[in-house]
Formats: sequence, C-alpha cells, structure tokens
Amino acid sequence: MRKPSVADLALSIGLLLVAWQCLVWISGAPAFILPGPIRVAGAFIDNFGLLAEHALITATEVLVGLLLGSLLGALTALYLMASPLAHRFLMPALVLSQTIPVFALAPVFTLWFGYGLSSKIVMAVLIIYFPVTSTFFDGLRNTPQGYLDLARSMRANHWRLLFCVRAPAALPALASGMRLAAVYAPIGAVIGEWVGASQGLGYLMLLANGRVKIDLMFAALIALCLLTIVLRGAVDLLARMLEQRAAVD
Repeated sequence: MRKPSVADLALSIGLLLVAWQCLVWISGAPAFILPGPIRVAGAFIDNFGLLAEHALITATEVLVGLLLGSLLGALTALYLMASPLAHRFLMPALVLSQTIPVFALAPVFTLWFGYGLSSKIVMAVLIIYFPVTSTFFDGLRNTPQGYLDLARSMRANHWRLLFCVRAPAALPALASGMRLAAVYAPIGAVIGEWVGASQGLGYLMLLANGRVKIDLMFAALIALCLLTIVLRGAVDLLARMLEQRAAVD
C-alpha cells in the first residue's frame, strides 16, 4: 500500500472545505455559530501576526514535550527490557496510570507547575510517554529469534544483546511510537492551555470564543492543525531515517 502523497493531502483538504461550505449553506447557521471557510480564511489573514505569536508558544511546548516524552519513553522501555523485576512491578503501574483521564490531571499540573510553559510541557510529555514506551518495548521484546541466536553463538552478554541487537531491531517500532507522539503531543499542550494559560493557540481559542469571534477561533484551530501536520511530517522523516538505519544494521 502506497503512502499518501502531497496531492492526496491537498485533495482531502479540498473535499473537507467543500463539505464545510455545503454544511454552512444547508444548515443556514449564522456566522457567529458556524462561519464559512472563506470567512475563516479572512480572519486567518487579518490576524496572521497574532496567530503566529501564539502558535510559536504552542510549538515550543509541543516540541519540548515531544523530545522529553520520546526520550523518557525510550529509556523506560530499555529499562523494562533490561530488568525483569522492573517489568514485573513497573509495567502494571504504567498500564494503571492510563486509566486516569489526562483532562483530570491538567488542573493539578497547572497548580503544581504554574501557568507558564512548564505545565503544558508536562501535559505533552504525559500524553505521549506511554505510547512511546509501549511501542518501543514491544519492538524490543519481539526481536527476531534468529538475531538473538546468532548473537548468543558469538557469546554476546545480556547488555550487548539489548543495545547491539534488540535496540537496533526495534527502531521501526520506536519510529511508529514517535509518529503517534507527534499527533498526541499538541493535544496535551492545548489541554494545558485550556485549563490555565495567558498565551498559546488553546488560550487564543478560548479568548476568541468568549468574545464571540468564532471566525478567529476557527482560524486558531486551523493554525493548530497546520502545526500538527508540519510536526507529523518532520517526525515521519526522522522515523524513516530510523527505519533505514535498522534495515542497514
């Protein structure tokens, strides 16, 4: 199955815009409830500087959260693979932690870390930490048996098996986890901004909604979508490099 191209993405966006405009026409909804794509595009252009300013804040939160969450997730997966005791006691705790709604933790983190970037970064880290840990750990655990047998025949010890055999073979799994993280990280950052912030796209959406500037709110949402698409593309490029590295190794 071929991967979606830029043309496919453009076609999907075009169809979505047409469906959006048709919905506006059919429903007859007023602009303060559902503005059309042309009106939102005008708001996007008129407020481009404001959107760029808040998008930069959200992008900073997302990038730092993505880097920290991916690093912590990868290190945790390696630790779980290296220590049977850690896998026995820590893995159930990680699974149990996923039963707590992330939305419920946002006010707590805002109270602990304040209204600045820190609480939003923590939210982004939290929401991507488990997917990265889980996918990379599955990759480490499912290393082809032939690789392990060959390494053991060459008298490789436990640590060499982990870092020289299992880890390189699990790079495609880590790449998959990072692709998921690139989509989830903006969600965590925006949730944090909704709970308490003075800047960022999430804050701007709430501000615009409170002032009944729905076209600006939709423009901020589109800016968030564009940010996520760019981030997903960059991470996908990095993920392909990891997969190629695994193929070479």
